[in-house]
Order: sequence, then C-alpha cells, then structure tokens
Amino acid sequence: MTSKFNLLAGASIGVAMIAAGPALAKPVKHIRHAAAKSNSNAEIDALKAQVEALTARLDAQEQNSAQATAAINQASTQAAAAQASAQAAQTQAVAAQTAVPTEVKTQLASLPKPKNAWANDTSISGRMYFNFSNISMKSNGAKNAADGTGFNIKRLYIGVDHTFNSVFSANFTTDISNVVGSTANANAPANSATSPAASTALVGKGFYVKKAYLQAKLNPALIVRLGAADMPWIPYAENQYGYRHVELTLIDRTNYGTSSDWGVHVLGDLAGGLLSYQFSVVDGAGYRNVKVSKSVDFEGRVSTSYKGFYAAAGGYSGKRGNDTQNLALPTGLDHVRTASRENAMVGYKNKMFNLGGEYFHAKNWNNTTTVVQDKSDGYSAFGNVNFAKQWSVFGRYDWVKPNKETNPDLKDHYYNVGLQWEPVKIVDLALVYKRDRAENGTISTQNGTIGGSREGIYHEIGLFGQLRF
Repeated sequence: MTSKFNLLAGASIGVAMIAAGPALAKPVKHIRHAAAKSNSNAEIDALKAQVEALTARLDAQEQNSAQATAAINQASTQAAAAQASAQAAQTQAVAAQTAVPTEVKTQLASLPKPKNAWANDTSISGRMYFNFSNISMKSNGAKNAADGTGFNIKRLYIGVDHTFNSVFSANFTTDISNVVGSTANANAPANSATSPAASTALVGKGFYVKKAYLQAKLNPALIVRLGAADMPWIPYAENQYGYRHVELTLIDRTNYGTSSDWGVHVLGDLAGGLLSYQFSVVDGAGYRNVKVSKSVDFEGRVSTSYKGFYAAAGGYSGKRGNDTQNLALPTGLDHVRTASRENAMVGYKNKMFNLGGEYFHAKNWNNTTTVVQDKSDGYSAFGNVNFAKQWSVFGRYDWVKPNKETNPDLKDHYYNVGLQWEPVKIVDLALVYKRDRAENGTISTQNGTIGGSREGIYHEIGLFGQLRF
C-alpha cells in the first residue's frame, strides 16, 4: 500500500511540473508559445495514461496478495482443526482402554492359551558320508579281498533333538554303517562249511544307537548329559580337522578311541568360550558295545581358542569295559590291566586356511587282558587352503607305531590329498587320493587291516562326499 502511494505521488508531481512549465518560462513569441503549449498537453495526457495503467496494475497485485494471505490463513485454520481432532481421538481411545473393567482383564488373562505342539520344539537332522572309489590293497605283494571298485556309505546319521524347556533337552541319533554285509570296510567273508552264514549273519547289524541322552544345561559353563553322548576327544578333533567325510581322525582311524560312549558327561565353556572342557565317566567299550563291568572308565579334555589359535590336552584311563565278573584271565595275569592314553592338539585356522597337528601316546590299549604289555604313539599333521569361495585343497600325514614294545619295527605311514568343491552349503564333494603303508607287521584301521610280514600297501582314489541337513 505504501509503495502504491509513493508511485502515485511521484507521478502526480511529474504531471504538475509539466503543467507549470509554460508559466515559468520567459515570454516568447506567440507562435512558439502555442506550439509549446500543445506539446505540454500531449505529454500530460501520456503521463496520465501511464499513471492510470500503473494504478490498475498495483490494484491487481494488492488483490492477489490479499487472496494468497486469505488462503494461507484458511489452510492454517484447517491444519489446527485436524490436529485438534486427532488429539481428541487419541484421548478418546485412551479413555476407552482405561474404561475396560479390571475384572474383564483378569478373566481374559485366565483363559487357557493354546498348547505348544511338541513338533515346534523338535528338530530332525542328518548327515551322510559316502564315496565312490577304487581300492588297491596288497599284503606282501598279493591282492586281498578288499581290492576293487564300488560305492559305499561309510556313515548315515539321523538325529532327533527335543527341547523341553530352557534347561532340559534330549537327543537321539542313529548310526547306520554298511548295512548290507560287513560293518567294516572290507567285504564280508564268503560262506563256508564251518561258517555257513558268515556273510548273511552280518546283514542288518550296521544299525546302532550312537547318541541317546538327556541334557541339563544349567548355564553355558555347566552342561550335564546322561546316556550315550559324544566323548571329549574325537568329536573335538573332528571339528578342528574339518574333513571327517574323507577320513577319520588319528586315534579313530587306528582304533585308539571311540567317538561316543554310555555314561555321564559334564562339559561347558568358560570365559566366553576362551576355555572349554569335558569330562566323561563311561562304560568303556564304546557306543556299539554296551557292557556292565566292575569299574568305569574316564576321559577328559581341556581346550582353548583365541583369535584363530586352538589347543587342547586330554587323556583316557580305564579297563575299556573288560573288567567283567568271572572273567577268565590267562595264566600269569591276575587282574585286568588299565589302558591309558594321552592326547594333544594345536593349530591355527581362519577363513583362508587351517593348519594343525595331533599327537597321542597309549599304554596297554589292546593289552588289558594279556600277559605282555605294550605302548603306542603317533602323530598327525593336517591342513587346507580355501583358495576360492567354494573350493579348497587339503592334505594330511599320519605316522603311528602301534606296538613299540612287542614289535618296535612296525610302522604305519598314511597320507591323503584332495580337492574339494562345495556346490551348496549342505553338500561337499572331494576328489581324494589315499595311501597307507605298514612295514614289518599289520595294523588294524578303519580302512581294514594294513600290512603283512614284510609290508602291506593300501591305495584308494575316488570321489568322497557328505550330505548334511
């Protein structure tokens, strides 16, 4: 409004000055005066027209500004009204909730809730180790019955886990191993006159209960299992090794330990997993051979893991389930001997590679009921490199002296190398070559009895794999 007034005032002053121009000028000739007066009138008319146009434009701008101001005021009023309406609705909702009688809430809380189905707390898992390979096995230069090519399922585990509450749970795991034929890797013996059903008698005997226990997890540092459960050493070594589907770990391959047994198992993690332990009091004959004897066996392990480094020490002591009532002992032995074993493992692993080693020493492991005594020891070095997302190369070497006292010249040299592909998370496929050579005697392994009076050599090449779900 002020701008409009100033513009109009300036224009009026201009018109007045133009109109007064002739009066202020000195007298001139009449002709010149008439011409000047005519020009002044024209300028005044033109200026008046400009003033009128300017006035009209200013009026239009003022009108538009007033309309915009009115629209803004209207929108603000509507927004304030909407906010007030929302606050009122919220207040009503709170009031309605508060108005529910306490008795109704109590009755609603007391109504029975739907029961949780047992299946919701139960999970089923499985794992299968399989291979298709060619075996060349000789003793003193002659082939034996295990020589040939075939498909084999080394293990098939089916596990059922059920959680009762935050403390108690249970596990049941079956072990299926070479169901048709022998439960060892060697072919079943043929029928004969003295053993008319030597091979058929073994059919169906490869189904075992590997784990069946009730667990109480009081806290991560104290877990108690009653029944057949993982032993302290072999499952730990398998986890560090990582290629159980290719070969058993050192003491499992050479039969100086078992992976599960019946008894009481106490385990846990300390210091956030920096330390772990397990102690087991068991029957001593393994999960496949439940025995009642006059004594129990003990196995324990203490381990640590820190920024990829891992280390463990463990041991075993007991009579391996052989101390049974009324046992007939050989002449010269008046009691069942105690078998012992000491174990150690150390290594380092990350996403790129794993490098580790395992050592054991045993005394009278296979001599609890013999007059002679014996000692055994051995070590294993293993490693792998994960050179791509789904690919790795691996290798391992074992050296064992199974009879240091009774046959000190007997030595076992074993190694494997391979290339592994993981097409999906639940499948591993490995192209593997194995070689085992025993000198000056024989050694019992999970791949059969290796050796001879001079030597025995075992070769195997093929596709090994595991399926897990």
